[in-house]
Amino acid sequence: MYKILSFFLSFLNAERLHKTLLSCVAVMDRFRIFHPLTRFLYKKTDSSLERTVFNIKFKNPVGLAAGVDTSGKYCRQLSNLGLGFVEIGSVTPLPQKGNPAPRLFRLPKDKAIIARMGYNNDGVKAVIENLKKSRPSAIIAANISKNSISEGDKIAKDYGYCFSMLYDFVDMFVVNISCSFADGKQPDISYLSEILDEILDTRMTLDQYKPVLLKISPDIGHSQVDEILDYALLSGIDGIVAGGSTSGRENLATRPKKLENIGEGRLSGAPLFQKNLELVKYINEKTKGRLPIIGCGGIMTPQNAKEMLDAGASLIEICTGFFYDGPSLVKKINKYLISNNA
Repeated sequence: MYKILSFFLSFLNAERLHKTLLSCVAVMDRFRIFHPLTRFLYKKTDSSLERTVFNIKFKNPVGLAAGVDTSGKYCRQLSNLGLGFVEIGSVTPLPQKGNPAPRLFRLPKDKAIIARMGYNNDGVKAVIENLKKSRPSAIIAANISKNSISEGDKIAKDYGYCFSMLYDFVDMFVVNISCSFADGKQPDISYLSEILDEILDTRMTLDQYKPVLLKISPDIGHSQVDEILDYALLSGIDGIVAGGSTSGRENLATRPKKLENIGEGRLSGAPLFQKNLELVKYINEKTKGRLPIIGCGGIMTPQNAKEMLDAGASLIEICTGFFYDGPSLVKKINKYLISNNA
């Protein structure tokens, strides 16, 4: 059904198509007559799929990465599509329109996407109101970041503000620092600690403990990964979100002229799977399994999902695969994991 709808809407630009499909999901959720159909089409439950990670029980290990629901408007609707968890955001203190359109491009030959969205979201206060209305059934993670206009000491305050404001409304946090930089590279440890120490100190004053994860870019080298992992193990970071998009354009089937016309942006999708898989393996081996990992980036098939879990990920996230195949990918992955005892 999703693919049929995508075909008929394919004349729209990628961002408009994405918004239209989310709206269709919301409309289906609004009418109870569609609920049994939605459960039949997309949900797969089995005790073998359940995972307890960060002392949180997940119904299954398949989550939706940040970037699909940037402002928490569709949490309930998305969680009803069989997902174990939904990561919203990135959320910033103030609303951001993001970069000028067009800013989202499909590369069908590569099953990939190039995006330069610019952290478009409604701002943390509006996100909280959206979450209050939504009441999702799945675990919700908030991906938090800074406003693009923030500099110097204001940066750490932005992260701390989002963290404090959202604390009562989500189950866990992903601190997104790498994508705040134009090149997608991870900043140095002193910069990381300035932001994360404030967040972790704030958490110590709160009654309920909620996990804080750090997102690591696939573009950084092993020496920097090692520094980050050492810091994470010492500081009290609960886990790592490993992988995602890249600034690179290697080994693509898409014509160079089309890529040139698209211009800047982060590449995600199938071409990134192997790179992100290796990152998950490296982190798991380096930490000897002491840090739970959410593996993401390029998971387009059930086989990809199992490989990522076998490499050491405790949970996985999909994003580009969700754009191309729709929510049926979630059910396909869960059925495959059940049949292969993953």
